[in-house]
Amino acid sequence: MADIEMEEDHPRLILHNFLTEDECKELEFIHKSCSTIGYRPNVFSTTLSHLIATNSAHLIIPFLPIRDRLKEKVEETFGCEYELVTEFTGLISWSRGASIGWHSDDNRPYLKQRDFTAVCYLNSYGKDFEGGLFHFQDGEPKTIAPMVRDAVIYTADGRNTHSVDEVTSGERLTLTLWFSRDSSHDEDAKLILLLEENVLHKSNNVPWSLLPLPASDNMYWFTPHQTSNQDIGFDIRLGRLHALGFDVYYYRDMNFGSDLSEILMEPMQLARQDQLLDHKFVNVLHSLQIGEYDNLYDEQVAQFYFWEGCKSQAFTNEVQSGKAVRLSRSQSEKITQVNSVFLKDTKLVETVLQSAGQCHFNLATFSAAITEWEDYSCKLHKEILLSLPQWRAHQAIYSVKFDM
Repeated sequence: MADIEMEEDHPRLILHNFLTEDECKELEFIHKSCSTIGYRPNVFSTTLSHLIATNSAHLIIPFLPIRDRLKEKVEETFGCEYELVTEFTGLISWSRGASIGWHSDDNRPYLKQRDFTAVCYLNSYGKDFEGGLFHFQDGEPKTIAPMVRDAVIYTADGRNTHSVDEVTSGERLTLTLWFSRDSSHDEDAKLILLLEENVLHKSNNVPWSLLPLPASDNMYWFTPHQTSNQDIGFDIRLGRLHALGFDVYYYRDMNFGSDLSEILMEPMQLARQDQLLDHKFVNVLHSLQIGEYDNLYDEQVAQFYFWEGCKSQAFTNEVQSGKAVRLSRSQSEKITQVNSVFLKDTKLVETVLQSAGQCHFNLATFSAAITEWEDYSCKLHKEILLSLPQWRAHQAIYSVKFDM
């Protein structure tokens, strides 16, 4: 990890290759399968509290070691060992049209608790997106071209006023954290309470207890200027599935004149071109998690199937049971009806969300991805149950220290 030397008047540090490729890929999967509309136009976000609220608390596990490494690096760099708490952790992506002008990260009265910022880049300028360059107003380096695995840390005050150019294509993805000396803004205290409410009551580490539950529909409705107009825009869950080359088919009779939020909670199947995939999903968010998992991990899933999965006859049978049938006319009409309601503008979808729909699709590895996703979710759920008591005890020690 090659670090660029820090300027005294504009305290900042560039950390090359701070994250691993696997860490970046895992966080990208989490964001693309769980994100909601963000705080600015053309921005999407995934917060840890949102993951807990949507029955995906196990997905916070990959964040924890990264948060610890970043906090240690910030404390070491700025000479404030054992003084900081993590105020916020979130995944933020900027799609075409997103930008932000000159500002500091503590530029509002309700943000004054922020002392330091860390931004980790999960994809690369010039490869995954265009535009989106990061600029500091003063000092060096003046401009940062985001590169996957790199991170930048800096003080959140006016010494590091910065801006981000408009993204012109693709999706610029970051992990962003803020750190504070004020223990009353400790994110961990809030997360532990949420976890105790939402996780500990589960008695079985089984796949069906880990299925995602969507938030309110307005958190997923994208319009170019964040208007509330349901006549334009699209639902980002169906939009991301469309970008992967999938359509949504509801096999039950749907009343599109009723509450649309109820429809998206219904069981459904995925279709691809003129084929209907056999597997039934609990809801559209469930299918999106599988679709994104398959898209980002297709090579690993294929390796698991051919080299590891074949050792298990039960697993082999499950993979081979993956089926697809040709869509009937009535099924195609149902899909068209769903798209007319939830994908008002497919051209807008393809402009905002980078399309992966033309990439190779393998039914066998998609079926393997379903099993792999279930194993992955169960593994993380067990980890969070084991780590929660330690996390609670660690946070309690910090609270005592800050109160002294």
